[in-house]
Amino acid sequence: MAWRKGCEEVANSKPLFLTIYTVVVIGIVVSSFYVFSAIYSSNPSAAQSSAWLSSLPSENTRVTDQTLNVSRSAVHFVPRPSSGAQNEWSRTIWDIPPTNKRMPPLSDFRLTKALVQQRVKDNVVIVTFGNYAFMDFILTWVKQLRDLEVSNFLVGAMDTKLLEALYWKGIPVFDMGSHMSTVDVGWGSPTFHKMGREKVILIDSILPFGFELLMCDTDMVWLKNPLPYLARYPEADVLTSSDQVIPTVVDDSLEVWQEVSGAYNIGIFHWRPTESAKKLAKQWKEMLLADDKIWDQNGFNDILHKQLGPAVDDESALVFAFDGKLKMGILPASIFCSGHTYFVQAMYQQLRLEPYAVHTTFQYGGTEGKRHRLREAMLFLDPPEYYNPPGGFLSFKPHIPKGLLLSGEHNVESHFTLVNYQIKQIRTALAIASLLNRTLVRTNFW
Repeated sequence: MAWRKGCEEVANSKPLFLTIYTVVVIGIVVSSFYVFSAIYSSNPSAAQSSAWLSSLPSENTRVTDQTLNVSRSAVHFVPRPSSGAQNEWSRTIWDIPPTNKRMPPLSDFRLTKALVQQRVKDNVVIVTFGNYAFMDFILTWVKQLRDLEVSNFLVGAMDTKLLEALYWKGIPVFDMGSHMSTVDVGWGSPTFHKMGREKVILIDSILPFGFELLMCDTDMVWLKNPLPYLARYPEADVLTSSDQVIPTVVDDSLEVWQEVSGAYNIGIFHWRPTESAKKLAKQWKEMLLADDKIWDQNGFNDILHKQLGPAVDDESALVFAFDGKLKMGILPASIFCSGHTYFVQAMYQQLRLEPYAVHTTFQYGGTEGKRHRLREAMLFLDPPEYYNPPGGFLSFKPHIPKGLLLSGEHNVESHFTLVNYQIKQIRTALAIASLLNRTLVRTNFW
């Protein structure tokens, strides 16, 4: 009766209301048609979208359900990431050789002008080098440049194992003929110093080809394309980074050379193929080959300071150095960062600048410490399995009473009380992770 009465009211109402009811009914029918068409469509992309959407609730439920409180600390079981990790490569630098292709002879990888010419762009080539122990650093270095859409680079292989590995990954590589060990030689060791001399020999070999050379260590990563910045100083023969920890400028201009007290760092420096630069490279190489006790960076600093000054002019911040003819500039440490200015001081943030690079200096944990620094900053390229250990992860948030942070004197005793309080919570988290076969994610400590 109610339904019949409603119809009679519609029929007796004004034509405007009848029109509105009709449009609403038609809209519902049409919308339903499109919804059911999308659901049952055979379009693969639509099916994939439905599958992706339907997977989200169960994943979120798993995270929510797997949360515990232990000793007033929040412990979270972190779900495993999907197999398609965000740091996987979707493109290659070169075409990856087909698996049925044989490895070319080593002679094809010799450093020649023709080989370098293949990679040069705007007469600039970016070069790094290393042995197989630094394979993951090299892949990170390449990945960062590729993400910046910079492709004019080459990697020097100091051993055959690295050369073959990079070749089969499609990365432009050349043979340095160093016959270096494939293991990590350790900073300061005789083999480490030999690697430094290989860098100087490499610079002296490439400059006569007539190309600009941006030389880099493998334990640094690029955060921004540096080539436009370097092009701002076309008169410079050499632009070098430094170990400066006190900014001499607050913008992105070159450091004030008179105020730089830190050593010039040879982990990042740009060379132009001028006569003065080639003369510097040759004398630097001869100095190191004549005395194997000289550290390559110390030699570089000594030879540049033979004559330092005067300024080239009042505007460019370049300075005459070495033989009185070479024009040198010092890259700002706030944006061509050392480990101290990036990880510790965060100088670029204080000055509100965009960093171009970070070099993992100023840390004392060896190669593992360098990896940790870059991973901590989410700058290191790891294989997907690194983020997918057996059993998954476990993380926790420690609880610290305010009294331990704010009350009493700041002395050794209060420091150890604070630290030991946190270590007890770590011990509990480690025990839980061990029982559940999970990998514990270290938290930050006070």
